[in-house]
Amino acid sequence: MDNYIVSARKYRPSTFQSVVGQKSLTTTLRNAILTNKLAHAYLFCGPRGVGKTSCARIFAKTINCMNLTPEGEACNECESCRAFNEQRSLNIHELDAASNNSVDDIRSLIDQVRIPPQLGKYKVYIIDEVHMLSPAAFNAFLKTLEEPPHHAIFILATTEKHKILPTILSRCQIYDFSRISVSDVVEHLQYVASCEGVTAEPEALNVIAQKADGGMRDALSIFDQVVSFTGGNITYRAVIENLNVLDYEYFFRLTEAILNGNVRECLLILNEIISHGFEGQNIITGLAAHFRDLLVCRDEATLVLFEVGSSIRERYKEMAKRCPEAFLFKAIELCNTCDLNYRNSRNKRLLLELTLIQLCQLNRPTTPSPADSSQKHLNPLNANAKEDRQSPSASPQAPATSQAASSDARPTVVTTHIPSSASMPSSPSATPKRTTHAPIGASLKEIGSVKPKAQVVQETQVVDQKESFTQEDLQLCWDEFSETIEQKVHLKNTMINNKPVLLSDSQIEVPVYNPGQQDELLNNSLEILSYLRSHLRNTHIQMSIRILETNENQKAYTSTDKFKLLSDINPTLLKLKDEFNLSIE
Repeated sequence: MDNYIVSARKYRPSTFQSVVGQKSLTTTLRNAILTNKLAHAYLFCGPRGVGKTSCARIFAKTINCMNLTPEGEACNECESCRAFNEQRSLNIHELDAASNNSVDDIRSLIDQVRIPPQLGKYKVYIIDEVHMLSPAAFNAFLKTLEEPPHHAIFILATTEKHKILPTILSRCQIYDFSRISVSDVVEHLQYVASCEGVTAEPEALNVIAQKADGGMRDALSIFDQVVSFTGGNITYRAVIENLNVLDYEYFFRLTEAILNGNVRECLLILNEIISHGFEGQNIITGLAAHFRDLLVCRDEATLVLFEVGSSIRERYKEMAKRCPEAFLFKAIELCNTCDLNYRNSRNKRLLLELTLIQLCQLNRPTTPSPADSSQKHLNPLNANAKEDRQSPSASPQAPATSQAASSDARPTVVTTHIPSSASMPSSPSATPKRTTHAPIGASLKEIGSVKPKAQVVQETQVVDQKESFTQEDLQLCWDEFSETIEQKVHLKNTMINNKPVLLSDSQIEVPVYNPGQQDELLNNSLEILSYLRSHLRNTHIQMSIRILETNENQKAYTSTDKFKLLSDINPTLLKLKDEFNLSIE
């Protein structure tokens, strides 16, 4: 039985022509060989599995070839080429810097460099993973790398160029290898499949290429794995099952439900996906990529960015025609926000569900009322709930709600706003409170109110008012409200200790000392604003809450600081300390 060789080794390129996806670099190397303009040191850098070491070996074999072809390729027939192909060449030395990274290893290499080649023109030293060399080894290598013997050529290969000393970089010609495109990977996989007698669907190979993320070695390894799983008949269904990849069908079903505004269907599809073992972050990133693909399908000029198989391309084009660009822009933004907040969220599934609910509201038509054109209609999860809220005398309206996001981060400034057309009860107990947290990274956020069913039925339109008021009027009204909230001790203390400041005709600011006071005012902002607007006869009042910067950076008091503050208030403490000879610890 013959020994099995994996495809990544069996189909490793042996000529510049067979290197996949690096045409510009291979052309440069061939021209340098043909014109005999060879540098003494090269640095090949780029992601894993894109052909750095393979190109280094091909380059080393070609410069020692005795009968170059007109295209600048090795002949594979001369003694030097045969010695290289049989792995017995004495002119090509490979060093793994990951395991040979000491000064002694570099000194041994320097000793070998002095010996001229016995066959051919050059001795080539390929140092792989060169960034693993120790700083002392790099310094020992500097002089030889700068002025090597005329017969020595160094080829350094690395995946992390930023870890290499600038003194090394300045002595090398740098070649940056790029990731291999999906189309190039698919084309090479089709060639390998034909050579191996394997039947493969183009969609299946496309999934393998996307999973490889631009690395040909990874693609060939996945290809061998799928061949073993399918027995030589690679299908799209078998690939996504073996690699645990989300099917396109899920995303098309989600998009269909989102366009129809069907929240319940979206939640059921999400539950189905999670039940198959997929991680929530993979779901939301996959959905974002799906919306991105729909966006690039809308324009012929951006179709070059669309990397899926031809069989599914028409389905994407058909779905893209139904998705307005504004909808896709906002959908991608919502998915990206969910992705950013996912790691910090305590209830990750709820975050996904809230994002899907927001997506379902994007494509719904809105009919703004004359009093407030910025107000939106949101349909409830239960279709029957809409009928319960309707009244013959008034059209039901639900104000816009704030975006769902993680509640861990607190902004420095939060602006609370109640639409001027909303009803404003005279007593604070008549207005329900709603706790709203700003998303991570936001410094300014609009906070809406949610009315209970009874309030929606009895809602009456309030006349727009904008009477001017003074700082004294504001202060008096603020104190009057604080006297009416005996039940809320924390809010009352916060309002007593933090007074509002009138910034303009309708803008007030409340400086606070800590995030706890900020949250207390924020959570009760609807009641406070309703009272102020009603008693000051100004429906345009806006309130911002700011944490004092001097307090944000204040350090904790030490024992000495505490005693000093207390003694300033009560000088008797100093006398007590002296009489009893007390010490502060």
